[in-house]
Amino acid sequence: MKLNAGIITEKLTETKEFYTKVLDFGVTFENEFYLLMHTPNHQAEISFLLPNHPTQKPIFQKPFAGNGVYLTIEVDDVDKVYTEIKKKGVKIEIDIRNEPWGDRHFAIVDPNGIGIDVVTYTKPE
Repeated sequence: MKLNAGIITEKLTETKEFYTKVLDFGVTFENEFYLLMHTPNHQAEISFLLPNHPTQKPIFQKPFAGNGVYLTIEVDDVDKVYTEIKKKGVKIEIDIRNEPWGDRHFAIVDPNGIGIDVVTYTKPE
């Protein structure tokens, strides 16, 4: 089984730019109403769909309302990714830190308002 999360958004252009330039995602497929992207190692994908597109059934037409969704991106070296993202001028929502349960992480927000937690898992303190 494979999971591909999808977000319905009017911001396809901004989203593509953010994920490719900030997080180094690649484009698996795109057309005028759909964008499928993959992580740099091709292990995961996420898709974005324009709202109210006539090819889609009503269940896939309402745009994301901006609340209640987050993404976690696990990386080998969170400090390196943090430094790279800061150099790109991306606003950091949660500064890099260690958590007692074992995460070393920081958070940013994509153009759709989705929080992205970038993490390296470590042993709990």
